[in-house]
Amino acid sequence: MGYNTHKKGERSYSPLFCTIAQTAQVLDVLHRSGNVHDSHDSLMFMAKCIAVVRARLPQAVLESRKDSAFFNEETVELLDSEGVQFSISVPFERFADLKGKIDARRHWKRLDAEWDYFESDWTPKCWQNRYRMLFMRHRVKKQRKEPVQLELFVPQQEGYEFRVIVTNKTGKAKTILLFHNGRGAQENIFSELKSQCNMDYVPTRRLCGNLLYYQSAVLAHNLYRELQLTTRTVERVTTAKRSALWILEDAASIRQKIIQRAGRLTRPQGRLRLTLSGNEATQRDLMHYMESLSRQDSLIQH
Repeated sequence: MGYNTHKKGERSYSPLFCTIAQTAQVLDVLHRSGNVHDSHDSLMFMAKCIAVVRARLPQAVLESRKDSAFFNEETVELLDSEGVQFSISVPFERFADLKGKIDARRHWKRLDAEWDYFESDWTPKCWQNRYRMLFMRHRVKKQRKEPVQLELFVPQQEGYEFRVIVTNKTGKAKTILLFHNGRGAQENIFSELKSQCNMDYVPTRRLCGNLLYYQSAVLAHNLYRELQLTTRTVERVTTAKRSALWILEDAASIRQKIIQRAGRLTRPQGRLRLTLSGNEATQRDLMHYMESLSRQDSLIQH
């Protein structure tokens, strides 16, 4: 456990997540103390997750997108050697050369009304291999007036924000940009884990108790998702951003409609029965889940 910046003296954790974009579920979570870097133990964790998926789905195409905290040669080589298609943000503050390359660039290729780009063979001097580097320029309407902590390293130009992405994907730059930006959906998973499954709460002062609590929170989140995946059909096609294939409700909606309702358990003629107050919408949703799950059980038995 590490230092909690929000509550002085309180301990905290910094779990590392592996999520599935198409189902908005958590594949695995690595419980870590809160005083470590974001990439601490990430290589071991990534290798384990890749091995698990490969064992179950050997023909699947694996993709990964990460922020700049995971930009290092070991991570890039691991993903590339395992055949995982990746995109990773490159941190400007660690490589002053990037600012110079952007400042010196005069001709940018247009992607759309908001984005321009160019490609470069730049790579950190200590790296053994070269990878595809995409330099992106985003048009913004408002001037950034907040202070920039590392203004000596981050490119500055009126009306633009900049980004560099390293990738082994071979598609068009626009497709790769959409794929990389789609990782913002992962923040919705974290938000629901915190707000609906109480994962931002530290219940005990012991590691084992907190491990059990957090694993239970992840399991509850995945079960909410699995209930909807099992009882609904796929509602979307695979998009460039890899959005979830189902239109999913959050846990609060499901609890309010089905679980958090007054009811009574009785045993008429010896059979257990749950009696709820009359509500057509609740009855419709509850019967939909029950009938869909019953059909699934019948298929499994046959």
